[in-house]
Amino acid sequence: MRFYSTLFSLALLGLAAAVVAGFLVFDHYSHNLPDYSYLKDYYPPTLTRVYAGDGRMLDTIAAQERIFVPIDAIPKLVRNAFLSAEDRDFYSHGGVDVFGIVRAAIADIGNLARGRRPQGASTITQQVAKDMLLGNQVTLARKIREAILATRLEKSLSKDRILEIYLNEIYLGNHSYGVAAAALNYFDQPLDDLSIAQAAYLAALPKAPSTYSLAGGNYKMALGRRNWVIGRMLQDGHITQQQAQEALAEPLAMQARAPNDVASAAYFDEEVRRQLVARFGEKQVLTGGLTVKTSLDPHLQNLATRALRAGLIAYDRRARGFRGPVAHFDHFTDWQKRLAAVKPPPGGEDWPLAVVIGFKHDDAYVAFAGDTRGHIPWDELSWARHELPDGTFGPPVHKPSDVLKIGDVVMVERVKEDAKGKPYPPDTYTLRQVPAVEGAIVVLDPNTGRVYALTGGFSAQISQFDRATQAWRQPGSSFKPFVYMAALDKGFTPSSLILDAPFSYNQGPGLPLWQPENYEDNFLGPTPLRVGIEKSRNVMTARLANAIGMPIIVQYAEKFGVVDSMPDLLSYSLGAKETTPLRLTAAYGMIDNGGKRIVPSLIDRVQDRNGKTIWRTDQRDCTGCQTGPWQAGMVPPDIPDTREQIEDPRTTYQMVSILEGVVQRGTAHRLGALGIPLAGKTGTTNDSKDTWFMGFTPNLVAGVYVGYDDPRTLGKYETGASVAVPIFERFIKGATKNQPAVPFRMPPGLVEVRVDPATGGLATPGEKDAIWESFIPGTQPKEGEARPILDGSVTGAAANGAAGAMSPGMAPAS
Repeated sequence: MRFYSTLFSLALLGLAAAVVAGFLVFDHYSHNLPDYSYLKDYYPPTLTRVYAGDGRMLDTIAAQERIFVPIDAIPKLVRNAFLSAEDRDFYSHGGVDVFGIVRAAIADIGNLARGRRPQGASTITQQVAKDMLLGNQVTLARKIREAILATRLEKSLSKDRILEIYLNEIYLGNHSYGVAAAALNYFDQPLDDLSIAQAAYLAALPKAPSTYSLAGGNYKMALGRRNWVIGRMLQDGHITQQQAQEALAEPLAMQARAPNDVASAAYFDEEVRRQLVARFGEKQVLTGGLTVKTSLDPHLQNLATRALRAGLIAYDRRARGFRGPVAHFDHFTDWQKRLAAVKPPPGGEDWPLAVVIGFKHDDAYVAFAGDTRGHIPWDELSWARHELPDGTFGPPVHKPSDVLKIGDVVMVERVKEDAKGKPYPPDTYTLRQVPAVEGAIVVLDPNTGRVYALTGGFSAQISQFDRATQAWRQPGSSFKPFVYMAALDKGFTPSSLILDAPFSYNQGPGLPLWQPENYEDNFLGPTPLRVGIEKSRNVMTARLANAIGMPIIVQYAEKFGVVDSMPDLLSYSLGAKETTPLRLTAAYGMIDNGGKRIVPSLIDRVQDRNGKTIWRTDQRDCTGCQTGPWQAGMVPPDIPDTREQIEDPRTTYQMVSILEGVVQRGTAHRLGALGIPLAGKTGTTNDSKDTWFMGFTPNLVAGVYVGYDDPRTLGKYETGASVAVPIFERFIKGATKNQPAVPFRMPPGLVEVRVDPATGGLATPGEKDAIWESFIPGTQPKEGEARPILDGSVTGAAANGAAGAMSPGMAPAS
């Protein structure tokens, strides 16, 4: 009895000591624990989703690719799979599963004997405490703190809230944070569409994401772990025996996410990202779960990108020549493997690589890494005169072997017909190379400023530099409409005569005379103002700008947003002041819409993670917009037009009419064959370093720019008409296909008179080339009336005259 009494006493003392020790340990590790109260309102970092104008997903922006899903929206199947795999007693324990710890301890005895890693016994609550509050260090102290925090979390948060945090926070490999992102990245499925086998596989990942991830190629281990989870789900009663058998029989394979069916919009997307960061901050954009509705029109974006790329390729072929193969094989040992290992140059990712294997007649024969064959006919090679390092051309080419050598690795693209539309036989390819020239195209709505399409270069893989928004280049003659609108407001008319003759401007003491020249190097004499735009006459423009005064022209450039500020130097009337394609396109939009101010915008609306709109571009109030579903007989709400009127709509319409003449008779006359209401203006700078075309219909504006990033000439005879207009033509054909031809809208307060476009005078009866010209009442030409000529006799200072007045610099003419 004394022995048992002593043993009992020692046990009692040991228990007391253990309790005291446990209390001391608990007290020690209870101090300085992380604050867990924020988890009550915690939402994990969530990706920002960017949508095109038609609602299709454009892109995501995130530090961690995560889509937050409330616990009520997570299917029960998915929840049960994770509970079976990670914590079957989650809803019954108090944060620490004592029985689970015992089971794990017993199992670990065997694991240690076999040299295996010990089995953990952390509950989901403990994992939340570890991941959110403590970190991953493997120490006894961390495990004790983890258990203490778990019990406290259970008292302050509901079970569903803990599970919600866990399922949205957990990393599951393959760049996936949370179950929703994992379902998309592994199976391209929303959570609601997951099968039992797929849900079980996701639940298998928390144990070791890198080990069991199919993205890592560990198929056998992944399959075994998935099947183990399916067995646990069966044991826990979450699925039936038949369901388990069907799940076990289901193949385990990743389903790659379907490619984004929105047109390539890398430059548009990056500009949206920059604007979001500037407005909301980088952290909010990367983690805030914003939903961003943009103005992108995928159809127009696709047309714009394809038109720009085709135009740059066409110029590069015509003006620059061939710069050589991507690589060269000296022998054909293991050529397929070697060819597959060759990386295309940036910008050439969409073109397959092929190796030249021989020549026959006028064709070059090529082979691909997949051992398919093809041929390149001479018509697709004849352009490829070699370009030398100094930019000059090598000798002329007459046969395929003058262009390529056997063993050359080149980029090619399949073609179906030649330049004349004659069909090619199957497996016909053309030779490709990434253009050295760059460019941009911007498409927007002239009535709202919403940007429908924006491409800032041949490929964002070459450079993230966005030439649509970041390239400041001289607009050249595409600036002239703002000079002529200033003149129209000062009393000139489309029929006013301006002398096209040599003109000298005194720049000041000690400076040489400035003598602008016309591109054609000739002079037309007294010429109607309209023709000065249609034919892009430099000397007429400089003489007109000198007459009305550069300070006035500066005001027009600034109010239309072409520039923020500009010196009042006369040379700037010919487009010497830099601007961006986006700014200039928006300025033309204001001409098109009747002189209403617009600000180009890429983002329509931004919502927070809860769906609340936190910013929108259109700030107008709409009292009747939130009245419920539309019903027959309802009157549409009257939304106020708050756009500022910055120009007389009569003046802008006169300019629109003149710019229509550019298309019908002027420098962009090749567009006249399209047979649609179209207006625009070409632009070419000195030495042809920058080429432009700004074109528009009544409801669409598109601006095109082409030039080298390091400014150099495009070629002696290259102009906006030869380089930029074909790009616009290709785009506008697709954009207006199957669309009704809507004429430009003439505002009230104008009269139309038939005039001879060559002279500006009244047209004679039956004159077939006569046009209808718009005039402010009282300014139209009259029968037998003498019309003054602006002869520019005053140089070095503006002549403050108007077309209807005899002031310095004006001379009478009949």
